Amino acid sequence: MRTWFVRELIMEILQKGVGGMEMDERKLRILHAIIDDYILTAIPVGSRTITKKYDVGGLSSATIRNEMSDLEALGYLDQPHTSAGRIPSAKAYRLYVESLLQNSPQLSALEASKLRGHLRTRERQLGELIRRAADAVAGATNYTTVVAGPKALDMRVKSVQLVQVASETALMILVTDAAVFKDTTVSVDPELSPEDLFQVSRLLTDHLSGRLISDMGGCLNALLSVLGEHTRLMQTVLDALGRIELEATTTREIAVSGGTNILHYPEYSDTAKARAFLNALETREKLRALLTGSQSMAFTLRIGLETGMSEMEDCAVVTASYQVSGDHLGTIGVIGPARMRYGHVLSVLNCVGKSLSELLNG
Repeated sequence: MRTWFVRELIMEILQKGVGGMEMDERKLRILHAIIDDYILTAIPVGSRTITKKYDVGGLSSATIRNEMSDLEALGYLDQPHTSAGRIPSAKAYRLYVESLLQNSPQLSALEASKLRGHLRTRERQLGELIRRAADAVAGATNYTTVVAGPKALDMRVKSVQLVQVASETALMILVTDAAVFKDTTVSVDPELSPEDLFQVSRLLTDHLSGRLISDMGGCLNALLSVLGEHTRLMQTVLDALGRIELEATTTREIAVSGGTNILHYPEYSDTAKARAFLNALETREKLRALLTGSQSMAFTLRIGLETGMSEMEDCAVVTASYQVSGDHLGTIGVIGPARMRYGHVLSVLNCVGKSLSELLNG
């Protein structure tokens, strides 16, 4: 599985160390204990805390202090104040996440069942489904969640249906291979029968099926010759297809849930910082940029200013992709404090990503 950083580089660090200092199994065990404790408490961790709460092979506080000094020199720990304990660095969190990925964290059967149950719905509109997914992930992790649908331009037309809803109005429904519906109203001649609309729907489907939404514009003129006998209807259909294509170019389904969850964590107890974070969630362009770069169910990790947003300098963002019809990618992102419960987050993302793929592909 591809991750945010290269595994070979980590192995080189483990084998050779940095500046003559080795990252051995003992240091790794102590580092994991520090990260686990800091995730739970948000309090800098001292050597005495490690000896009292964690199994580190019976090491003394003095030995642990020496190892912590080495870990700080290696860049895995920071010391906020001279007399305080240490806190994990971004480098430490990445190593921690890498070890979790190697062990493939899994949810319990009950937790996985609850998440899948939250997503089950007769509603096949993508917007509703990703809103449910965002709510499920935010509820399961207690962090902020952003879910983006696949890009509509990359979807292929599966069928086009015209359904009369009034004497001079029909609903045009465009169905894609990603089980996404696009609908809009068109004007029709009152003399057209439902059978006429059915025949036009078949012709539109035959002509557009398999084409990318982004390519629909290239075949609009050809459609005029195919359905020239229904000039008025064709013109409104072409206008509607143009609107759908334009919408696909400029928009992408995106849902945010659990925005205020960040207020539960001391990192954002400052009112100004919390307000800036919540305001950032209102900027859809920033959120879309935050979710870029994920590859086919791989996980990505950004910490602090790596997110590209100053409002999230104390946050980490973990993202995973889900697939629709093999090649359409959507993304799920979890935003929380840098000390988030990475193991639980990875297992939730894995479960929901696979469930979304199954539902949409089904």
